[in-house]
Amino acid sequence: MSATNSPVGKQRRVKRGSGLGNTGLYVAVGIAALLFLIPFYLIVRNALMEDQEITGENWKWLPTDIRWGNITEPFDDVTVDFARSLWNSTVVAVLMTAGTLLVCSLAGYGLARIPYRHANKIFYAVLATLMVPTAVTFVPSFVLVSSLGWVDTYRGLIIPGLFSGFTCFLFRQYFLGFPKELEEAARMDGLNHWGAYWRIVVPNSLNFFAAMATITFINGWNAFLWPLVIGQDPNAWTVQVALSSYMTNQTVNYHLIFMATAISILPLVFVFLLLQRWLVQGVAQTGIKG
Repeated sequence: MSATNSPVGKQRRVKRGSGLGNTGLYVAVGIAALLFLIPFYLIVRNALMEDQEITGENWKWLPTDIRWGNITEPFDDVTVDFARSLWNSTVVAVLMTAGTLLVCSLAGYGLARIPYRHANKIFYAVLATLMVPTAVTFVPSFVLVSSLGWVDTYRGLIIPGLFSGFTCFLFRQYFLGFPKELEEAARMDGLNHWGAYWRIVVPNSLNFFAAMATITFINGWNAFLWPLVIGQDPNAWTVQVALSSYMTNQTVNYHLIFMATAISILPLVFVFLLLQRWLVQGVAQTGIKG
């Protein structure tokens, strides 16, 4: 038997092929990471530059003179209360996240675990809402919110977005795969559906709740069109609406826009870094099969 066809030779070839495959994987992941980091680099670079350098003909990888004073400029602008807009976005995103998790998890748990006659019909109705374009419901939602007097209020910004058909669907899929034995043990201890949900299901589903919280918080923070229409008073502007006000027909203050953008994405980066290890695990536990 030749050395190349021996078991040892085959094992070496397998190891060599595996090593090359891992190297290729690392290279691909590194390239993808660089591509995803390019926008963050451009934001930080432009935020610390002068407008003349940003729009100049000659490309510069780094600012010639780093302007650290640009960091306070969004807060010193008298035309836009940037600090207030950050606070508004924080309140809206946090309350929307908490409310959406509560409402959608209860709805998903009811559809997955509480047997009643019209459960499937209600589930199909929830799925049908995913097929309705947002533009169709936008005007009726605004008319309803306006008639309730919720324009320029946190209620108008938060309550219409508390229920998400897709989030409800994900919770239902997750709860369908949740071990029934734990709930049956809770029933034997005298807990009803609410008690089993609150004392057994939620504490054992924190990974999934954290993943949904991350996604919901990012969506709530990045919302633009609805806060633009509801927040007509500048004191009710969220950070995304405040950012749009820096671009007018007369002037565009580039470094101010990029600095305000850099500041506005810091909470998203913090939330993502804090909950990233639960994000993939939670989405993988939805029970969706390919």
